Amino acid sequence: MAQRSEFTVPNTYPYNRSSPIRWIFSHIWRYKYFFIATCGLYLTAWFSYSYGRILIGAAAEEIINPTAPDGLLKIAFAVLFILALDSLAALGGSLSVETIAQRLERDSREELYISLLGKSQTFHDRQRVGDIMARATDDMKQMNAMINPGVLFIAETVLGLSVPLLMMATIRLELLLVPLVFIAVYIVTVRAYSRRLNPVVTHQREAFGIMNAGLEETISGIEVVKASAQEPFERGKFYKNARKFRDYFAEQGRVEAGYLPMLFYGFALGFGFLHCMVLYQQGFLSIPEIIAVMGLLGALRFPIFISIFSFSLVQLGIASAHRILHIINAEAELDENAGGYAQPMKGEIVFDNVSFGYEDGMVLENISFRVKPGETVAIVGQTGSGKSTLTELINRTYDATGGQILIDGVDVADWNLTALRSQISKIEQDVFLFSRTLAENIAFGAPDTPQQQIEQAAREAQAHNFIKSFANGYETEVGERGVTLSGGQRQRIALARAFLSNPRVLILDDSTSAIDSATEDEIQQAIRRAQQGRTTLLITHRLSQIRWADHILLLEGGRLIAGGTHEELLRSSAQYRRIFARYDVALPPVEATTVPSV
Repeated sequence: MAQRSEFTVPNTYPYNRSSPIRWIFSHIWRYKYFFIATCGLYLTAWFSYSYGRILIGAAAEEIINPTAPDGLLKIAFAVLFILALDSLAALGGSLSVETIAQRLERDSREELYISLLGKSQTFHDRQRVGDIMARATDDMKQMNAMINPGVLFIAETVLGLSVPLLMMATIRLELLLVPLVFIAVYIVTVRAYSRRLNPVVTHQREAFGIMNAGLEETISGIEVVKASAQEPFERGKFYKNARKFRDYFAEQGRVEAGYLPMLFYGFALGFGFLHCMVLYQQGFLSIPEIIAVMGLLGALRFPIFISIFSFSLVQLGIASAHRILHIINAEAELDENAGGYAQPMKGEIVFDNVSFGYEDGMVLENISFRVKPGETVAIVGQTGSGKSTLTELINRTYDATGGQILIDGVDVADWNLTALRSQISKIEQDVFLFSRTLAENIAFGAPDTPQQQIEQAAREAQAHNFIKSFANGYETEVGERGVTLSGGQRQRIALARAFLSNPRVLILDDSTSAIDSATEDEIQQAIRRAQQGRTTLLITHRLSQIRWADHILLLEGGRLIAGGTHEELLRSSAQYRRIFARYDVALPPVEATTVPSV
């Protein structure tokens, strides 16, 4: 069964996401030729390096018992050649494994990014941005380091133990007695070491995510922190998180300090030499063979030594892969429905007994109304009555938990999600702008839009004049989230973006709250021109906007309690009159009628 997602990329590589290790290997196997080359080259390198020890023993034999005047010179050139082959093979193997590591990081980061784009708003509401950033950056780096040098060191350990032992067996089989006992002890101690290390590195990665999330929240809310003089509190919170992260690093160091294989290797080296002496006294081993055997035993030291780092790096990488895969595998609540309804939208909206709620309670209950194509509907109510949530159900930012929402007679769940959202534009009070030029922000979603159309949209939104007042005009870079612009300027950029997208349904969520009265009058004229022939939903408390709505919906406590025109609601709804009590409005006589059906 395909994973549900709001957004997918066709023909993506089919990674195995059933477990972190299988996922990592599927990334590696994507570049199987580099993987095979790495294995082959390092196998060549270790056979060359080990055979070099054999040749050094042969050189000792030539010194003791010369066979030809140039015999030693020939062995010297053979050693030079074989060690040069070792170096070249190791270099090629390093290039191959580094290529795999870099591509793994790039591909997995892209996979995570695409996955995040495909998650629903409900998913993102539950996430801490700082923790997501930690997974997309530091955890990815840990996976890179897991391959090179982590997996590379493990390969060096396996080959560095097996190849010298194989060479030793060609000299005399009894020589394997001490090394094999050591290998058995090595496996037992390394398994115990890994069991102690694994929970430490897992907690370490989690502590880093918590620390990073707290830092991101503090930096994002720095204006509130400073305004409330809460710098000492935030500093203390960060210190606590950083100290926990540091403590796990210290714990990792304590575990690594108890790494015993190097101690046992010392015993193995001593007993191996003693075994050689016994065999020599019995006449089973010559001095040149002892030199070769001790050279091969000495070759075991580097693989044993680096395994302390390789297991740490691999376990950190697997812990990081687990954190990344947890995000990727999290199933979105919404499906993009690639084969769904995808026709030009007329703009009829029908809510049929719609309810919506989160885990902690209902937000909307049994909402029913109908909006005809081209109508303007104002949605009013006290703060927290569910106005914004209602509009977020239309473009499937969230899915209704009960009832049915129809657009042009088709359930929104049956629409192709891209087709649905591309024909609906929403402008909110808190406008988000990207760290790009003003022109790019206006043309967001339509990057190939001609400059002339961008400027026309800006004129309609009354943004052209203030944009031209900047030194770089439409090429002016705005700060992160648009902080270099005023609230009114950001809202006018958002309006220009909406005008340019030419939506069939326009949702304005208190979108002129940060605009002065004079500018608002101009923008209202632009909005009224833009909404002609479009279905428009207004969330507002401004009487000037409500009055020209074709229909008004009054929400209270998540329920639709009244509907009608402005004059009808003034007569029939006490709640509606209370909302506008601050306006000096001559209220018509109250009619003793029931609430009209909507």
